[in-house]
Amino acid sequence: MKRSKLMALLLAGSMLLGLAACGGGGTTTPAPEGSKAAEPAQSQAAEPSTAESITLWTYPIGNWGKEAEVKAMTDAFTAETGIKVTVEYLAYADGDDKVNSALSAGNAPDLIMEGPERLVANWGANGHMVPLNDLVDDTDKKEINAAAMAACTNTDGSIYEYPLVMTAHCMAVNLDAFKAAGADQYLDLKTHTWTTENFFKAVDALYAHFGQTVGAVYCAGQGGDQGTRALVNNLYGGTFTNAEHTAYTWDDPKNVQALEKLRDTKGIEFDASLAGGDEIAKFYQGALKMAFCWNIAQQLDPNAAGTGSGKTVTGEEIAFMAFPSEDGNSKLQGGIWGFGIFDNGNEAKIAAAKQFIKYMCDSEHTADAVKTANYFAVRNTAEGNDLSNIWADNPIMAEYNVLMPLLGDYYQVTTNWAQARTSWWTMLQKVGEGADVSEMVAQYAKEAIGG
Repeated sequence: MKRSKLMALLLAGSMLLGLAACGGGGTTTPAPEGSKAAEPAQSQAAEPSTAESITLWTYPIGNWGKEAEVKAMTDAFTAETGIKVTVEYLAYADGDDKVNSALSAGNAPDLIMEGPERLVANWGANGHMVPLNDLVDDTDKKEINAAAMAACTNTDGSIYEYPLVMTAHCMAVNLDAFKAAGADQYLDLKTHTWTTENFFKAVDALYAHFGQTVGAVYCAGQGGDQGTRALVNNLYGGTFTNAEHTAYTWDDPKNVQALEKLRDTKGIEFDASLAGGDEIAKFYQGALKMAFCWNIAQQLDPNAAGTGSGKTVTGEEIAFMAFPSEDGNSKLQGGIWGFGIFDNGNEAKIAAAKQFIKYMCDSEHTADAVKTANYFAVRNTAEGNDLSNIWADNPIMAEYNVLMPLLGDYYQVTTNWAQARTSWWTMLQKVGEGADVSEMVAQYAKEAIGG
């Protein structure tokens, strides 16, 4: 059975996603007030555009954040369609503010590239995006991963994001350090999974050998918070939200158990001086022996160091791992990225933007667009073009694919998401300071939903 077919079978009932890179992904700032009401989704075919140019703003999603890589893609699109594309590159630190300011001033870009928590749950839900239902026919619905498609669809049925790629966020270990401490016996490097019991045995062995902190529950801010959420939720099977994505459930007793165990374990430190990117840097430098903020982008190029290999700065081998769970079957946070169109009232530019989306996400050019993102395609085929083997020549990508069936619920579209992220890391700080865990999780889970 092909990888893509297996993945589709295993993921059909689940949801995905997080950040483009663990060190990035700032808070999703709510759209400005006075949002335009969303129009009902249409199902008519898109027509060729008469527009001569469009604008694209993109967050740093793999090499979609690099001008040279993106220019090659947009130049090819222009050569085929005659439509010029002007690109602006956003950073997670201030990207949301730039978009919201542009929306308030009435000069938003035609296209935006990011994930559903922004395009669907924020700007789409607030009436700023064009429904893309007319771009998704029955064949597309069969080809696109069902969980990804669901995440890109608003509660009213409007599709505000056309997905291109997805990935699974995970953790990583310094394999040489594990071997030195005799802790590698607790890793299953074939499946890249381990149990909660073996995780804590490994921490004990590492701490006994090195005599210092080996893993950090970073909580300086929201950067990379998908890692700390997944760590806590998976240890004993807790949840973060309800299935309907209307409430936060991290006051689950199983999460309380996990937080207490982490705080009581020598070798694990709650560190309010570190966010996700800081943790990666310390791990890459060898100071930490495991990292909870990891994904394929980091595995391909740790800490964006330009080395292009899974090694620490001192040459030690990095192995990616799923988060530990009691039975070894964790539910990973995932990432979905694609394109949306802002409704600027210019039908010609909207049509041109739709041409761009189909060119990148559903054509013979889709493999190039996926490879530019350095993630995995959300679909098996695009207009008859097989996408299942596009990473066959990349051993790291091929191996990493073992994690894809472990993708869990994409809950980043839950009500009041921006507040929830702040409440989560603030809660972790309080727990690290010694506050009562049960009281803290109850207080901040309530705060997250606006209580």
